[in-house]
Amino acid sequence: MIADDGLVWTVIFALGAGSFLIRFSFLGIVGRRPLPEWLLRHLRYTAVAVLPGLVAPLIFWPEATGGELDPARLLAAGFTVILGLLTRNILAAIMGGLSTLYIVQIALRLI
Repeated sequence: MIADDGLVWTVIFALGAGSFLIRFSFLGIVGRRPLPEWLLRHLRYTAVAVLPGLVAPLIFWPEATGGELDPARLLAAGFTVILGLLTRNILAAIMGGLSTLYIVQIALRLI
C-alpha cells in the first residue's frame, strides 16, 4: 500500500514536532534553573543504562555472523568489562576489547 504525499508529510511533521517538544521540555522549560539533586543523581546513570542496550545485540546476535553466537565477540566483551573494572579507564577497556576481538578472530581463522 502506497501512502499519498499529504499523509507522509503529516507523519513527518508530527514526528518532528513530537521530537522537538520532548527536547524542549528539558532544555526550554527547565532552562537555566538548577535541577533537583535526586534527578541529577538519576541522570548520571543514563549512559550506563543505554550503552548495554546498544552493545548487547552486537555481542549476542551479531549481524556479521548471521545472528549466531560468536565466541570471539563474547571473549572480547568479557575482556573489555574486566579491563574496564581493573583500570577504570574507558579508552584502555575499549582498545583492549578491540584488540582482543581482532586477535581472537585471526586466531580462529588460522585454526
